[in-house]
Amino acid sequence: MTNHPQLWGGLECTVNRVGDDYRDQIRLSGHEERLDDLDRFASLAIRAIRYPILWERVSPDAPDACDWSWSDPRLARLRELGIDVIAGLVHHGSGPRYTSLIDAGFAEGLACHAERVAERYPWITNWTPVNEPLTTARFSTLYGLWYPHLRSERDFWLALFNQVDATRLAMRAVRRVNPAARLIQTDDLGRTYATASLRDQAWFDNQRRWLGWDLLCGRITPDHPFWPRVAAMGLEHRLAAILDDPCPPSIIGINHYLTSDRFLDHRLHRYPRHTHGGNERQPYADVEAVRVLNPPSQGLAGALREAWERYGLPLAVTEVHNGCTREEQLRWTAQAWDVAVQLRSEGVPVEAVTLWSLLGSRGWNTLLTSEGIYEPGAWDVSGAEPRPTAMVPLARSLANGSERPAMAKGAGWWQRPTRIAHPAVARPAPVREHLVGEDRPSGARPLLICGATGTLGKALAGACAIRNIPFVLTSRDELDLNDRRSIDAALDRVEPWAVVNAAGWVRVDDAEAAQAECLAANARGAVALAEACGDRDLSTLSFSSDLVFDGRKDAPYVESDPVRPLNVYGRSKADMEEGIARLPGSNLVVRTAAFFSPYDEYNFAVAAARTLARRESFAAADDLIVTPTYVPDLTMTSLDLLIDGETGIWHLSNDEALSWADFARRVAQSCGFDPALVQSAPHRSFGWPAPRPSNAALTSQRGSKLLPLSRALTLFAEHHGAQAVQAAA
Repeated sequence: MTNHPQLWGGLECTVNRVGDDYRDQIRLSGHEERLDDLDRFASLAIRAIRYPILWERVSPDAPDACDWSWSDPRLARLRELGIDVIAGLVHHGSGPRYTSLIDAGFAEGLACHAERVAERYPWITNWTPVNEPLTTARFSTLYGLWYPHLRSERDFWLALFNQVDATRLAMRAVRRVNPAARLIQTDDLGRTYATASLRDQAWFDNQRRWLGWDLLCGRITPDHPFWPRVAAMGLEHRLAAILDDPCPPSIIGINHYLTSDRFLDHRLHRYPRHTHGGNERQPYADVEAVRVLNPPSQGLAGALREAWERYGLPLAVTEVHNGCTREEQLRWTAQAWDVAVQLRSEGVPVEAVTLWSLLGSRGWNTLLTSEGIYEPGAWDVSGAEPRPTAMVPLARSLANGSERPAMAKGAGWWQRPTRIAHPAVARPAPVREHLVGEDRPSGARPLLICGATGTLGKALAGACAIRNIPFVLTSRDELDLNDRRSIDAALDRVEPWAVVNAAGWVRVDDAEAAQAECLAANARGAVALAEACGDRDLSTLSFSSDLVFDGRKDAPYVESDPVRPLNVYGRSKADMEEGIARLPGSNLVVRTAAFFSPYDEYNFAVAAARTLARRESFAAADDLIVTPTYVPDLTMTSLDLLIDGETGIWHLSNDEALSWADFARRVAQSCGFDPALVQSAPHRSFGWPAPRPSNAALTSQRGSKLLPLSRALTLFAEHHGAQAVQAAA
């Protein structure tokens, strides 16, 4: 056995039903219309791909009415590209409208679909007829989240048996066409930990997690602890039928997430209310084990070892995804790969690690019950075209053994002290597991951030500290943008992997009387820094402003709109953009607007909140339109784009256009103050020397929009309130 597993890919393809509505991830990602996605996937050198040929999509209206028009060209192209297909037939679904997970005909119906698929594509060898049958049964018939929205244990067993029977019958049908067909059976695998008084519940959960594979492997016999429980529900005959005709997987597919390992605690007061639940005997909180256990839970390595010890069958990591900042996505995937390599060296046959999901996913933060948020994958599909993220070079480095991206190294948040979100609970473990390792990887090059005294520089440094990105924050004494020798000396001294320019002139009105100084700092100095970075092949990130526009457009401005600044400050930023655009190299410029943050006292939202808290009136312009930008959100997304190697101009704001006066009212509402205290006024009444564009709203044609403004204001209000309490203490 070589030490390197195969690299597989996976496409989030869930078609789940909530009420009468189906949510189709293939449509939501845009893959429905993009055949050329397959060539993108092939560029990663993946050996196989988990790919949908879903019952709900092929035969949505009647079992015999099959539409292959979408599948045919895509499967043909995958075959041309030399990528093996792992065919998925139901993915967290309950089948078309004419069936359900508890329908007596579900298994036979899926088997008929499988036979049609196998006859049409007889060259497909690898199959996952039902993805995560145990997880789907839990969510659909125990928790009631997905159709058919039931909440009983008997319905749970029916749904699980139907999916296992569907898998057995589907593989029987497929093997009549292709006797070499292999079953790759996936499910989420985590371990439950608990306080002593909840040991019985933890035991139950840890037995239940194996049920799908146990059934397929014929391991649930009359002496299994769950046999009497099922028999008491009158379903013993279902167990017996499966036991008489098992269908062991060729490969056990492990889906493991940072949320997979759980901790149950009877001490409810230690946890937020939304974590509270329980069984028929005892209430308890159910939280992510990684957020409370010290040392942390066993994680992916433990799950793989347990599965190997239990079944002795080849394994694959069939889902690897972490919905978070980009470098944490990189670290999670890289560490999963390293776990597989290590286990293979120990003789555990981990056949592959799957990049999941290649196009990201939408709505999993709501467990697919509503629209939810979008999480990018190897490509970000939030814009007009799929945009490769830093996951793409990482995937290629894993496939060919080359040097990994710098940000794939280092400890992830799940390995750092900041992972603890609740009162820590000690887990018995060897002393070595309690030792905290060095967060910063040995020899890691830092990110250089210029602008130690400014709002943005401090915010970027804070974001890097949270994200375990090594950085050096410089002041003007250490790096003077108006002195090329100072720039060169700082770059040679720090040896960064990239440079962020968060320095410069920020006083819009003062710039009218100090044109030379403003242009020197914001334009000539910024261009000189980018030029010096280009000489060293370093990426740069610079920040521009909505004030590069004249405000005459009757819609929000996009990146390609021509600039026509009305004031000196806007001209300085426009000159900076033009100068950097002429330079070779990897240069990213983020246009943004109307900063607000609870951590900086010199911004409009904080000024409004403080005034309104005193129940005093607050005047604001009602004839200037802006798109406010929440600084913590801005810094996180800007760093993601820098790590992705993006270039050119991007617009980042919280994507809601409103006047300054309306913005103040929204601040008031979010913070619990009286919006009527906000007084509207024309902007000329404030006597500002610098002219302003009447409409400076920003939106993006490239993607990567920030949080909705309503959510950003909620976060502002929560943290501003906490800051106020601390200041008063």
